[in-house]
Amino acid sequence: MKLEFIGPASLAKDGGIQFPAKLDGHDLLCHFSYEALEDVDPDSLLGDPLEHFAKHQLKLLSIAEQKIMAGHSHNSQIHIFSNDLLSD
Repeated sequence: MKLEFIGPASLAKDGGIQFPAKLDGHDLLCHFSYEALEDVDPDSLLGDPLEHFAKHQLKLLSIAEQKIMAGHSHNSQIHIFSNDLLSD
């Protein structure tokens, strides 16, 4: 599998973050829930979700990569929730 995170990050309708990627040349949209953004750094106030995502981008994309490589993407999307942070 060849995975490329191509970005850029954008605000999703639900207040989370969307981040485009390509998996084996096909479009894949990574969605990070608002709650996952809150829980990635519990000691920090969320503020602007885009800024918060940028601050923790490497960790969040690493979690997305683990889920993608484990085969958890469906309909060209992968969703990262708070409970996905627990396995990190």
